[in-house]
Amino acid sequence: MKVYTKTGDKGETSLIGGVRVAKNDLRIDAYGTIDELNSFVGLVRDVCPDEEQKQVLYNVQNTLFVIGSNLASAPESKMQIPDLQENEIEELERSIDKMEMVLEPLKNFVLPGGHQAVSHAHVARCVCRRAERNCVALQQQADIDHSIIPYLNRLSDYLFVLSRKMAKDLGAEEVLWKPLRS
Repeated sequence: MKVYTKTGDKGETSLIGGVRVAKNDLRIDAYGTIDELNSFVGLVRDVCPDEEQKQVLYNVQNTLFVIGSNLASAPESKMQIPDLQENEIEELERSIDKMEMVLEPLKNFVLPGGHQAVSHAHVARCVCRRAERNCVALQQQADIDHSIIPYLNRLSDYLFVLSRKMAKDLGAEEVLWKPLRS
């Protein structure tokens, strides 16, 4: 099977179910950003020093594939697509709570950086926020799984706390934001 099909050369692509849409359709932007997020989560998983969190990140990547396939499906598609499960949001919340137990309470904003692994987690968090915004925009014009937006919201929180936990595990300085102007 060839990787290239040439069917998208005129600026359109097919959703699952065969419906053709423009490549700049909100649905394409939403699941394309989920794909980008999944790639960044893979990068974070590759550099994460915590084996337990690596497993959480692996689970996140699988969930992002579920979300992407949901978003890539035409509403009238008859293909069975897996649903997002409530326990996937709860898994993120449990991981956040566990990591926060070993972190100092946050009293300031944190500047991204301090270590490459930490910076990767911050980039993933920002891409996750964009994916969430794209899904909110899509939801205003189409039905999408009602769990997608809460999952992405919680995932961005998870990635922020993970960045802090990785900074601690790696002995990296957590740089607090201090305004240069008053």
